[in-house]
Amino acid sequence: MIEYVRNVRLWFAPAAMREEGDTPDYRFSLANERTFLAWLRTALALVGGGFALDQFLPDLRWGWRVGLALALLSAGALCALRAINHWVRCERAMRRGEDLPVSRFPAVLSVVVSVVAVAMIVVVLVGLEGWQR
Repeated sequence: MIEYVRNVRLWFAPAAMREEGDTPDYRFSLANERTFLAWLRTALALVGGGFALDQFLPDLRWGWRVGLALALLSAGALCALRAINHWVRCERAMRRGEDLPVSRFPAVLSVVVSVVAVAMIVVVLVGLEGWQR
């Protein structure tokens, strides 16, 4: 738990990262940053998808619409938080000469997006008539 709190503090004080180990090759730090930005793009896409689902399917039964939209919005928020946490953990590991951290988050995110996609496929195949208010 203490390690997690330290990571969260580093989110807002990246200059403190210099206290950790040695400066890695800049190419690796820049690659870590590109990965962070890719995760943020994914988070933005999930948030946009959640808003689009809520706004453009007004005839979909409220529970389905809100449930699917909240799943996408929550996945987007978690993805954004995970992006910064993963960036900090990788940067610290590189500076310390440790193995890069592993995570189950990509698998969990894939499952959530797949479940929402399958639910939307069912909605499209069945048609909106049976799912309307």
